[in-house]
Amino acid sequence: MKASRLNRLVHRWGSILIAIPALCVLLTGVVLQLKKQSAWIQPGTQKGAQREPKLSFTRVLEIVQNVPEAEVQSWDDIDRLDVRPSKGMLKVRAKNRWEVQLDTATGDVLQVAFRRSDLIESLHDGSFFSDTVKLGIFLPTAVVLVILWGTGVYLFFLPQLAKRKKRLQKSKSVE
Repeated sequence: MKASRLNRLVHRWGSILIAIPALCVLLTGVVLQLKKQSAWIQPGTQKGAQREPKLSFTRVLEIVQNVPEAEVQSWDDIDRLDVRPSKGMLKVRAKNRWEVQLDTATGDVLQVAFRRSDLIESLHDGSFFSDTVKLGIFLPTAVVLVILWGTGVYLFFLPQLAKRKKRLQKSKSVE
């Protein structure tokens, strides 16, 4: 089998095999490119009054427990804390995807908003479905996509290479 025919077969069947996971990665990737520009995807970062953090972890938990959307009863309900000293702000991400932004000096609640970017990221890398899907489908999809890129580049340049070869043969036969 000629290399060009094998390349076309790999390109055609590889494209079909990865169509759905690749579409998921591409669409979520487009949305993630806009996460800083859209508060619907990821809430904007607020600024606190002072840059010096003064809140204790105990106080952070007490404040967030009083935010009904966050549904926080204990530290078990909190996914992570993101401290931004340069902005005088602390983000508390609850496991239910609500984000509470606090002023690190006063403890004032600066913003409460639903955060969709983590969900979109988990769809993007396949971990939303399971680690088996992430490693068994999305990882091979990435590998096949690299192969498709290579075969596509080859198929793109193949006509130019053929024309060049014909010109060289023609010039040699004229001499």
